[in-house]
Amino acid sequence: MTCALCPATTPTTPHQVPHSPTPHTVDLCEVCTTQQTAEPDPNHWRCLSSSMWSEDPATQVLAYRMLARLDAFDWARDLSDMLYLDDEVRAWADAGVIRDTGHRDSNGVPLHTGDNVVLIKDLPVKGGGFTAKRGTAVRGISIVTDNPAHIEGRVEGQRIVILTEFVKKK
Repeated sequence: MTCALCPATTPTTPHQVPHSPTPHTVDLCEVCTTQQTAEPDPNHWRCLSSSMWSEDPATQVLAYRMLARLDAFDWARDLSDMLYLDDEVRAWADAGVIRDTGHRDSNGVPLHTGDNVVLIKDLPVKGGGFTAKRGTAVRGISIVTDNPAHIEGRVEGQRIVILTEFVKKK
């Protein structure tokens, strides 16, 4: 059977569509199923340009939600702008959108807890007595929930707050 979201013809399994007013399932391949909750691979999801036009509302909802998660990419925003959903289907789709934390690196890529980043500028560390050098890798960052411009990470053994405008995701 073919995956409802991508052209894969590998074995599919029924995937329960969350936040559904009535139980709905969609047949998805393993890659599409995994990426519903994991970090999505943007290149894999270019296939949504065709599957978003499915007549199945559950497939439309999953396509809408994935496009919302990929809104950092121009092509995904363009597809979202083209997608028309009935009011009832749009309300269902909006109910399950995974919201972005708002934390983005210097290139606009979303940042999440546990990501690895690289400093793009020498940063003097206040109270630390050292300068974090450009090119320094910061592994396993933490998100500062109340400020989308800040992340936390360990540099030279000290936990510091870093402005997101001075990092890029690895």
